[in-house]
Amino acid sequence: MYEYRVTHYKEVFSVARLNIIFLCLLVTVGCKPKNTYVPPPPTEVVIAHPIEGFVTPALEFSGNIQAFRSVQIVARVEGVLLKAPINEGERVKEGDLLFQIQHDTYDAQLQQAQAKVIADKASLVYATKEFARYTELLKQNAAPQTQLDNWQFQRDTAQAKLISSEADVTLAKLNVSYTKVTAPFDGIVGRRLKDPGSLVGPGESTALSDMSQIDYIYANFTISEQDLLDFIAKYLTKKERSNRVPKFPVYLQLSHEEGYPHQGFLDYAGINLDKGTGTLALRAIFANPDHTLIPGHFVRVKLMPTNSTPVSALLIPDDIVELDQEGNYVLIVDENNIVQRRSVKTGIHQGKMLAIQDGLSVSDWVVVNGVFGALPGKKINPTKDVLKLDKRLLSINLSKPNPTS
Repeated sequence: MYEYRVTHYKEVFSVARLNIIFLCLLVTVGCKPKNTYVPPPPTEVVIAHPIEGFVTPALEFSGNIQAFRSVQIVARVEGVLLKAPINEGERVKEGDLLFQIQHDTYDAQLQQAQAKVIADKASLVYATKEFARYTELLKQNAAPQTQLDNWQFQRDTAQAKLISSEADVTLAKLNVSYTKVTAPFDGIVGRRLKDPGSLVGPGESTALSDMSQIDYIYANFTISEQDLLDFIAKYLTKKERSNRVPKFPVYLQLSHEEGYPHQGFLDYAGINLDKGTGTLALRAIFANPDHTLIPGHFVRVKLMPTNSTPVSALLIPDDIVELDQEGNYVLIVDENNIVQRRSVKTGIHQGKMLAIQDGLSVSDWVVVNGVFGALPGKKINPTKDVLKLDKRLLSINLSKPNPTS
């Protein structure tokens, strides 16, 4: 009993001591100063003045690439596909064998048609001779008119049958030729859609493959009605206006390229403005000997007037120009390091730089790096920089391209 009481008192003392320690901790924590909000430092961005340079007036468009020629290879006669000697993606010449369809049936049909021609020729020869013989007999009153009329009918019928049978021979020869599916032009064969052993055509239109010619390619783009009118008024001479599609130089740029390294010329203009969009369809042709331009590519196209001369312009990096519901804009920084939105009117590209026609002056500080951290009305910590212009991109080679069709 004594030991139990001693142990109990010890436990009570331990609990009391723990409570005292806990209370002291609470008092100590309560005596610490309260946390206060410390605003983050201003965002660090890089700013620079626009730079002055020279650009050649031109019109820029977005477009897409189309093959110079593109066809779907189909089976024109029914039969089992025997072989496909050409590999997928292989270059072929016009007339090369692409697919071979079973031809035994069509060979036999050709022989039947040729045999019928021989028989019809014999009938025509016989009927012609009989008609001539009865003509003479009639003159001698040795035969009735009905006999002559009958042989005239027989001759004309035989002649008609011969024409029909000769047409059957022509059709049979065509069917035999259709069993050999050949390349319609020089180009590249696409993916094979039917394997040897398959039953193909003509109950259903059986596509065997596709084929494109891309040694030359088209770039399709559109021009707005206002740009078209301005272009005609500013740049077209009287002689050029008489030619519905002047052979203006056109330059093309892929998304990863600097400048406009591909040169071609305008070769087609639509005959009507699109009523829905108010634009006119245009097309340019480009030489593509190394096949770097692939049908389906989205590209930038620059239409260059032949009589345009370089003019002075303010240039800024094209990737800092943003677009919202109010139009194109850039972010500038005022004397108090406050970010402001500034609407701008953009011009043409000069390499990776973009000409600004209105909205900026050479003394403005434009945010060129850290745009996503700079918000209108927000104070920032700017670092000043100097823009540089790649001298290689100040001009475009205006030598006239010479792709041909």
